[in-house]
Amino acid sequence: MAQSQFDRFLTEATYQDPETGTTLSRDAFYGLYTSWCNVPQETPQAEHAFWDAMAKLVDPGNPLRMTGPAAADYILTSYPALV
Repeated sequence: MAQSQFDRFLTEATYQDPETGTTLSRDAFYGLYTSWCNVPQETPQAEHAFWDAMAKLVDPGNPLRMTGPAAADYILTSYPALV
């Protein structure tokens, strides 16, 4: 079975970090997704579809952190003074 766009996003742009106990905020999580879509120029799904999928795919007890090119894109987009 082919991976969904959301599965690929989680695999490529996030990692579980139970050591810190912190996780991405709701805004940062969706922002990371849109940045992940921007990097390979994929069309993001509707926000409600994103949240529906994340409710099924992400265990709220496992803190997520951002990683990879999408993380860099998100940070540079969110904080333009860094450029």
